[in-house]
Amino acid sequence: MANKKDIQSSGGRYKKERRMDAVVFVLLAIGAVAMVFPLIYMICASFMTRNQILSADFSLIPNPVKHGKYLEVLSKPEFIRGVRNTLLVEVPVLVVGAFTSSLAAFSFSKLRFKGKDAIFLGFLATMMIPFAVVMIPQYVLFTRLGLTNNLLPLILPGLFGNVSIIFFLRQNLTSVPYEFVEAAKIDGCGYFKMYYSIFLPLMKGALMTQVILWFMGIWNDYLAPTIFVSKDKWYTLQVVIRQFNATYAVNSDYPLIMAASVLSLIPTLLLFFFFQRYIIESLAISGVKG
Repeated sequence: MANKKDIQSSGGRYKKERRMDAVVFVLLAIGAVAMVFPLIYMICASFMTRNQILSADFSLIPNPVKHGKYLEVLSKPEFIRGVRNTLLVEVPVLVVGAFTSSLAAFSFSKLRFKGKDAIFLGFLATMMIPFAVVMIPQYVLFTRLGLTNNLLPLILPGLFGNVSIIFFLRQNLTSVPYEFVEAAKIDGCGYFKMYYSIFLPLMKGALMTQVILWFMGIWNDYLAPTIFVSKDKWYTLQVVIRQFNATYAVNSDYPLIMAASVLSLIPTLLLFFFFQRYIIESLAISGVKG
């Protein structure tokens, strides 16, 4: 009798859990649709005509399908110039910044020097300062140095590393025993050779993941280029799209604006879809290691 009651009780709990799972799934599905819908509409609208977008009859299906706006965007020199300027920022920042960030992470993780923990906590404290707080002092500094007419204000800070990347890589290296350092010292390795030959290969996967995330952040950055870059010829891609919006929205040429936005999304979407497993694994590992 007791066994029968237990079975009925466990069956009731199972049904209740199934109902809760169904409710959670429906809520998450609604949230996912709400988040993805603007992206879907942007892609569809880039193939529509101007009249269809402005029509009172809402539709997601282009009728007729027009792809000429993509060719028009790619033929505009300012769009190509925006892509070039963004890459001019990306390449030195990612190459040099990845090197300095990984070197700093190795130092904070495996080297022993006085005040190491206090310095690292000071670095972490800067992560809590929003960019809006420091952007005016940075602008004043770069203006007095005469650097606001080019891309240097966007490049120079990144050359000295990224605090978030330093934190994640340090977390990644905590699982590597300190005996590696002692064995390398016995073999006559200097600290830089130790970093380059032993620890850099160990954190290569995590470093590549963080570099991809950094690439996406720089590619989509709008605020910093708007503040620091004052000449049209040095505008990055997101600022160029803002100019498209100001110029072509007056003529209601929304398909062209949507096409430019879709083209700007392609690199980051491809990177995320191809490397999403590594990104999620890296964030999960960095979050659980102490």
